[in-house]
Order: sequence, then structure tokens, then C-alpha cells
Amino acid sequence: MSAEPLPDWLRPPPGGFTADDLDRLPDLPPHTELIDGSLVFESPQTAFHSIAVDFLTGKLRRSAPASLRVRREMTITLGPRQRPEPDIVVVDAAASGMDRTTYEPEDVVLAVEVVAAESQERDRKRKPQLYAEAGIRHFWRVENIDGRLTVYVHELDPATRTYTVTGIHHDQLKLTVPFGIDIDLTEIDQL
Repeated sequence: MSAEPLPDWLRPPPGGFTADDLDRLPDLPPHTELIDGSLVFESPQTAFHSIAVDFLTGKLRRSAPASLRVRREMTITLGPRQRPEPDIVVVDAAASGMDRTTYEPEDVVLAVEVVAAESQERDRKRKPQLYAEAGIRHFWRVENIDGRLTVYVHELDPATRTYTVTGIHHDQLKLTVPFGIDIDLTEIDQL
């Protein structure tokens, strides 16, 4: 029994992969991210993850003003070695062309990560750190806490370029920033 040889694209070039490589590498698996110059591949997702992303995407689309667009699973180019893919992004409508493969941090109003078991460290620590350092003002971390959709709302402190938790929401998510949002989180139980 012999193992299949690794594809050439799996071997990183000297210095690691770059953000541009995600658009050039052949046969790259869908939803591949670049974190610290390393390729990160998507694992199979849970039903909670899929439902939470669909649920929040729909609710955000209904709430967002005409000047914004809601996208799921699109990368943000944060630097030459950083191109993470949040589960949901809210972007300026002027930056939402149909041929885009990535957004710039200045286009992003809100990044949302639904935490998965295999990506807890990235979703809870590294990716929020990268988003904050890039100046993305609003970040939500979404978790399954005892079977309940829980949203941790963070806002950027511009002086420190770190996030501050401004609220933990279990049943109702009512906010005035980045725009007016009022979501009954318990509605996810009907999906």
C-alpha cells in the first residue's frame, strides 16, 4: 500500500504562503484560509454551525441599511500573510462587486465567527486579534452554550487596537451599532 504523493501546492514556498496565493493555487479546497502564512483547511461543520451562519446571515440582511451588504464565507486580506475567512462579514456596498474574492479591512463593518470545535483557538483568539489589529471596528463571536445560540459582541478600542466585550447575548440581540439590530436569538430553535 503506497501513499499518494502530496500535491505540489501543499508545500509552502520559502517564507510561507501569501494572500495572493489563495487565488492562484490550483485545486485548493474551498474555504481555505491563510493565517500567519499557513494554509488552514475547513473541517466538516456541525449542524449548529451551519444553522447559526444561515440564521444570522438572514437576520443581518434584513437589518442592514442600504449602504451595507452581508456576505458569508468571504476572505479579508489583512496583510501579505493573513487572509482569514469569517463566517459572515458586513461590508460597505461600494466594495461588494460580484467578481471579488476578498475584501480589504477598511471595507468591513462587522466580522462574525461561529466557533467550531476544531477551530476554537483561531476563532476565539487569533482571528479576533488579527481583525482588531487591522482596524475592523465590530466583531461577534457566536457559540453554542448549552444548546443556546450565544453572541459575544466586541467593539474595537482604537487606542489599543484590541476588542472589548460590550455584551453577551443569549435570547435577544438588540444593538444600535454598527447599525440598528434586533434579533430574537431563540428563533434559531425553529430551524
